[in-house]
Amino acid sequence: MGDEDLQLSELEEEGEGENSTPSTESDDSDLASAGAIEIPETPRNAQDLEAVYDIPVQVSAVLGRSTMEVQELLKLGKGAVVELDRKVGEAIDIFVNNRLVARGEVVVLEDRLGITMTEIIKTDRI
Repeated sequence: MGDEDLQLSELEEEGEGENSTPSTESDDSDLASAGAIEIPETPRNAQDLEAVYDIPVQVSAVLGRSTMEVQELLKLGKGAVVELDRKVGEAIDIFVNNRLVARGEVVVLEDRLGITMTEIIKTDRI
């Protein structure tokens, strides 16, 4: 047991004698031994995206927004009109999975409402 304590203390002394702070510089040999990381190619056409075709997404069209107090909300009844922050003819926001992706206009398709996209919103986020 005494020999084990001696060996441990010798190791501690050796560690104190050297620079014990870890180096922040990258070691090229460590990078080489880690192996190369393969980055998949960016899809170039529709066939490359076939794997995601069946994933459901939620599409929402926001005509406008309004802010009110709870007491005002509770006073609303059938036939009440809530004024929105948009004007007639102004573009509506189109969201996919709660992310703004486009703006458009409301259209009537037979007995249903629809949306015509007039502007695609590009973001830097991947």
